[in-house]
Amino acid sequence: MTTVGEFMTTRLVTMDGSDTLIAAAQEMRDSAIGDVVVTDGDNVVGIVTDRDITVRGVAENMDPGSTRLNQITTRDVITVSQYDDAVAAADLMRTYAVRRLPVIDDGRLVGLVSMGDLAVEREPQSVLADISADDPNN
Repeated sequence: MTTVGEFMTTRLVTMDGSDTLIAAAQEMRDSAIGDVVVTDGDNVVGIVTDRDITVRGVAENMDPGSTRLNQITTRDVITVSQYDDAVAAADLMRTYAVRRLPVIDDGRLVGLVSMGDLAVEREPQSVLADISADDPNN
């Protein structure tokens, strides 16, 4: 059995819900990532993706300089443990139609597993794995 912890991303970017959409977009750009985990102290309260900023924020005419992440955050995120089976994580993604799962250990955020991570691990010859394993094209 391959566990989530064997291939999860541990280079995480977290932000507070009071941070602005611009701050999150700049962090995503600078870190070459597509999401930030929104936290309140040590607690994961949600996740915001680059698509969320575009669709829930900018397309709704919200001011990116004053709109806070907690206004567009996806809450009630589905999480996994680093000891969970990779196939079970993929099943959760399919069931809940999500592309990323925060990895929690003893109530603490320790990683993130994405659909791309799963593709690289489980189907390394797939197109998604090729795209996910490649360097970002900033």
